[in-house]
Amino acid sequence: MTAMANPCNIAADLEKYIVRKAPPTVYYIPNFIKEAEEECLLKQVYSSPKPKWTQLSGRRLQNWGGLPHPKGMVAEKLPDWLLKYAEKISLLGAFAGKTANHVLVNEYKPGEGIMPHEDGPLYHPTVTTITLGSHTLLDFYRPVCQNQTEIPQTEESRYMLSLLVQRQSLLILQDDMYKCYLHGIKGVYDDVLSEHVVNLSSAGAQVGDTLSRSTRVSLTIRHVPKVIRANLLLGKK
Repeated sequence: MTAMANPCNIAADLEKYIVRKAPPTVYYIPNFIKEAEEECLLKQVYSSPKPKWTQLSGRRLQNWGGLPHPKGMVAEKLPDWLLKYAEKISLLGAFAGKTANHVLVNEYKPGEGIMPHEDGPLYHPTVTTITLGSHTLLDFYRPVCQNQTEIPQTEESRYMLSLLVQRQSLLILQDDMYKCYLHGIKGVYDDVLSEHVVNLSSAGAQVGDTLSRSTRVSLTIRHVPKVIRANLLLGKK
């Protein structure tokens, strides 16, 4: 991965990680971090102050960098343990020359997931995710078509494809895969891999494999373009 640290080689370096069977554009980079880094990141996540955790119905999370808002995010400096990876991913050119300034840490226990959703316009149209602790299966769906009312549009009928996201990997979603489709995680304990998982070979798996989930922690690293400095809110110069 050392060659990828040079911003001059972005296009050539990332090209080999494109998932060709998915719409534009998915980069899946296995072994983006080493096992020792994974252990260190998990230690930092779980030693964070208890008030940093927010409990939701299907998972719990930590928010770092500020709370994204249509009027602008009041920026908070990322801690060094997250800043290191925000800068490393930014050097790949993931945010078009900008530096990531926001990290969402999600914890998914076996059986937990998240409903299909889109990340929306508050972020630069790229989402990058480092996975720790366990794999997951990320499912993608077409949005509900407002003009089509004859046939019920179920989650199943809108399903497109899945990506197998292994621990220690980096996933980058851009272009149509960010703007046009919804993504979610089913709340299951085991994943049975089908031909709809379009990155099996690069994720080191094959059709028919059954993978049991353990607790997964994801670091979702993004760039929030609209930022407000805290001192401006306080009327200071």
